[in-house]
Formats: sequence, structure tokens, C-alpha cells
Amino acid sequence: LQFNKAVAQLYELVTAIEKAKPSATRSKAIRTLVQLAAPAAPHLAEEAWAALGETEMVVDSPWPRFDPALLVDDQVTLAIQVNGKLRDTLDAPRGLDKASAEALALASDKVQRLLDGNAPRKVIVVPDRLVNIVA
Repeated sequence: LQFNKAVAQLYELVTAIEKAKPSATRSKAIRTLVQLAAPAAPHLAEEAWAALGETEMVVDSPWPRFDPALLVDDQVTLAIQVNGKLRDTLDAPRGLDKASAEALALASDKVQRLLDGNAPRKVIVVPDRLVNIVA
């Protein structure tokens, strides 16, 4: 990674941290950010590390570990189609079974308006991707 790209990635992390709600995970992300910034801005990182209440130096702390399991999002966005046209998108838990995905899609206000009280002729579910309702 080139220096400017590394700094750009740190800025992306800062933006993500700013958008996150206060939590223990956010606090851990801030500590990780300071550790990752240490090679590029050691003096600033040491000051920030001390402001976080740490007594040892940031360069002496263990480097953050990468956990690929944390990259997997537990939520997916389902595309809801009626007669093949995108009409809505819904957030759903990853791995939602077909019957539950169908029920979630049919409960959508937009779908209810388009069906106008009629039962769908067919519902096609592609897990974690889309629900197509044929009216």
C-alpha cells in the first residue's frame, strides 16, 4: 500500500467511526484507528493514545488482528419486485428462509398497494437477494 492510499483508508475508517453510534465496538475502533495511524503520524498517535487513557506507548501495543468473520454483514437488502419491476427494498437478516422472505415482502405497504387486495399468482424467492411477486 502506498502512503497516500494508506492515509485515504484511515480517512474512510474515520468516516465510518463518526457514523457509528456510541458503543464498545466504536471505542475499540477508535483505539484501532490510533494504532493504525501510528506508523504514519507517530507523535499524533501517541498523544491520542494517552488521551484514550492508555499508559503504555502505542508502538508497544500489539498490532490489531484481522478477523474476516467481522466483514460478513448479518443483514442483507432484499429487492422486492412486482411483475419483474423493482418496487421496494427491505433489510432482512442474512439466511432468512424462503417462507419468511415471502411473508416480509408481502407485508410491505408498497406491495400491498400494488396487489390491491388480490393474492399473488406466484412468488419467486432468491435467498438473500430478491423476492419477485407475480400478480
